[in-house]
Amino acid sequence: MWKPGTLLLLSMLSASGELQQETESRRLPPPGKLDFGYVPAGVYETLAHYEPGPIGILFQLVHAFLHAVQPNAFPHDLIVKLAKDKFGAIQTEYQKPENIVLTLQAIYYEIGFVICAAAGLLFAVLLPIVGLFFCMCRCCDNCGGEMHQRQRKNADCRRGLLGTLLFSTSLVITIGVLCAYAANQNLSSQVKNIRRLVNSNMRDLHTFANDTSMQIDYLISQYATAKNKVIYDLDNIGPLLGGKIHEQLDKEVRPALDQVLNMAGAMRETKEALENVSASLVVLQEGVAKLDFNLSQVRGRINRTLNDPGCHDEESDATTAQLCHNIRQSLSRLHVGANFTRLPNVNPQLEKMNNVMKTDLSSVVQRGFSSLNDTPHMVIEQTRSVVSSVQNLMDDVGNNISSFSRAFPLQTCLSNFTILINHVHAKIEDYYPEIDKMDFYRWIGCIALCCMVVLVLAFNYLGLLCGTLGYDKHASPTTRGCVSNTGGTLLMAGVGFSFIFSWVLMGVVTAIFLAGGNMEKLVCEPFHTKELFKVVDTPYLINHEWKNFIPGYLYNDSNLELTAESLYSTCKKNKGIYSALRLDKIFNISSFLNTTVFTKDVLRQLDSVKIDLRGITLLEAEGKKNLRDFSEAGLSEINYADYLEEVNKGVTAVDVFSFAKELESQTDLMPRGPLQTALKAHVSTLQQIHRQQIVPMEQAMSALNQSMRFLERTASDLPNKVLAVLDAIEAAQYLISQNATLLINQETRKYTATIIGYFHQYIEWVKTSLALEVAQCKPFSNILDTAEIMTCSFLVDSMNTFWMGLGCSTLFLLPSIILAVKLAKYYRRMDTEDVYDDIETIPMKNMENGINGYHSERCQGIPNPMMTSVPTYDTMNRFPRASAPPRHIDW
Repeated sequence: MWKPGTLLLLSMLSASGELQQETESRRLPPPGKLDFGYVPAGVYETLAHYEPGPIGILFQLVHAFLHAVQPNAFPHDLIVKLAKDKFGAIQTEYQKPENIVLTLQAIYYEIGFVICAAAGLLFAVLLPIVGLFFCMCRCCDNCGGEMHQRQRKNADCRRGLLGTLLFSTSLVITIGVLCAYAANQNLSSQVKNIRRLVNSNMRDLHTFANDTSMQIDYLISQYATAKNKVIYDLDNIGPLLGGKIHEQLDKEVRPALDQVLNMAGAMRETKEALENVSASLVVLQEGVAKLDFNLSQVRGRINRTLNDPGCHDEESDATTAQLCHNIRQSLSRLHVGANFTRLPNVNPQLEKMNNVMKTDLSSVVQRGFSSLNDTPHMVIEQTRSVVSSVQNLMDDVGNNISSFSRAFPLQTCLSNFTILINHVHAKIEDYYPEIDKMDFYRWIGCIALCCMVVLVLAFNYLGLLCGTLGYDKHASPTTRGCVSNTGGTLLMAGVGFSFIFSWVLMGVVTAIFLAGGNMEKLVCEPFHTKELFKVVDTPYLINHEWKNFIPGYLYNDSNLELTAESLYSTCKKNKGIYSALRLDKIFNISSFLNTTVFTKDVLRQLDSVKIDLRGITLLEAEGKKNLRDFSEAGLSEINYADYLEEVNKGVTAVDVFSFAKELESQTDLMPRGPLQTALKAHVSTLQQIHRQQIVPMEQAMSALNQSMRFLERTASDLPNKVLAVLDAIEAAQYLISQNATLLINQETRKYTATIIGYFHQYIEWVKTSLALEVAQCKPFSNILDTAEIMTCSFLVDSMNTFWMGLGCSTLFLLPSIILAVKLAKYYRRMDTEDVYDDIETIPMKNMENGINGYHSERCQGIPNPMMTSVPTYDTMNRFPRASAPPRHIDW
């Protein structure tokens, strides 16, 4: 039923082995995880577990008793020897030493059952004989048969004790018969569950058959998941393979291109710096000349102002004169500081840089980046034929899988299996009426056995009830009432029925004990401990030529490690029939589906990928020439020291703004007048010169300073820097053109492993699903568990509980007989009784006690010469209530 589907899946698994050998040596990282979803599976409804409920306590008691009777371990070796000898040889050649040893081993193992069975048989044989002799003895007025009761002082105490003991014994018997009845009813109620369990197992088998086909189809259909992923990766070989190659190359190439790009930025900044120097130098040269002229005019005006009579007349203030003197002396510092007219211009270098900047090096570098970034597109163009070939192979394999699945009559096999299930189920249904009839007869028989014990119990309880209620302590034994006498009679009737039924009960108990006890110890208990599987799995047990029977029978390969225990355990875990029957070791699917050839074809096609990156140009010749021109721009010819020296001098020798502030503060100390007003005007002129001329010149000087320092840094070892950049570009270009083969091959192998890995994932998923989820064989272990439940839990446990309860009741019939016989004397009406005088010292009493203990004159009808001198007592007159009962013949 499942063979075609499993063959298909096994073909994929074999391909997995071939593929793994091809790719394992590569030791490449695994591809992305594919999601194949969940294999559709039905739910098996059979719950092969039985909870007995309260009666389970009785089952445990029976198991404990059987363990006490039979504490020996399971006789594995003995059963194996018996099975190998096929039992017949031992019967025909029992006198051989080895057979005698086996017999002794069997007896040793069964010694507990033998002893108990012997005791039961002895009970069943002896009790009827004892009852016969007891009956004959009572007929001879012995064994308590004489209707005379001696008068004792402790008679009430003895009667109470015997009644209590008999009642307790009857209670024990009652408990035993109730246990037997409960076991009988439990078995009958569980028989009704057999149909439910069988139907549930049959429905699970239908589910198994229906789901297997659907699951196989699902596994086959999931090839499309791997195929679509492969096609997607092939369609995107540019971003995937080319992108990886670009990513690895970019790590080596980008630093060189970045250096060129940085050099292009340095060119732009150098040109800007030269332009700033040229412009700042013009501004400073023009500004210095104009500033020097303006400062000289201000000095002349201040000197003319200081010639005012207010500064040196005899009538002037001494303070004013001193201030004028100080101002005149400070005018010598008011002149231009730096001389920019002596500095040469940078026009030659600027002209060369303008020529260098005619080539846009950044654009050249960007073209190099674009060429490098075009790697994925180059890969697409160069692998177009390979991708097309692999895609065609994908379609061919899909067609092969579809045609292969149609080549096997999977549906026919499953349909035949379903028909077989229906046929077996119908046959089982035919047996249900017979099972119900047999169970009814069994139930009737067990009820009859229980009724035998119940009859005895009824006599015991009624006898105790009547005897207890009808007993009158004032009545003599011969005058007891009818109710009391009936109680005693009922007790004796119970004794009689005990003798009649007990041997039958014990015989039935012994037979059921031997059957049920051995079933429990030899079948049920070994099944739970799996010792029974070890017997079945014994090598060469069933067939002397087969080491393991199951694979020998199914596959004609008995050396395959497939045992009944492993098969049952695997199905118990609800794994697939594939792993349970070890189909992976049986079928070679290379002849069914040449998947390995497909794998080799894919590897061959992908390994034929040749990617040539020599078309990538990182830096064109124009860019290299541009770099060399930059290094020859004459930046090192600039006299940076002269420029920096003049810049460091400052625009003026003194800070004009501070000088104006100081002049203003001195002017404020002078008295108001024309002198102060003139000096304040000069202060305003100086502040205006500072604001309009000096500040712009300082800004130009600062820009000149920054530009010159940048140019100095740039010019420092510039040819070597440019040479290093060119060498880095050449090295990167050589890597791409000549040494990228190793990198390309490495990334191609990774990409190939990713593509093949999708098939590997699919095959591994199929293998795992087939082992765990497809055709889960839990229904087959459920059938065995159901058989165990019906045999052991339903039948054997109930049967063992029945004989335990019935046997306990039967054994306690013995003390019941003894106690009932003794207690009946206290309830029944006697024919005669002991007669005493009122005076305790009458010698006749002692004499009678010494002779026979009671008066026998009337009883025997023969005159007693020893009693002639003793007055005769008329019991009818002396004891009116104690009338003589009728003789036995009248009852």
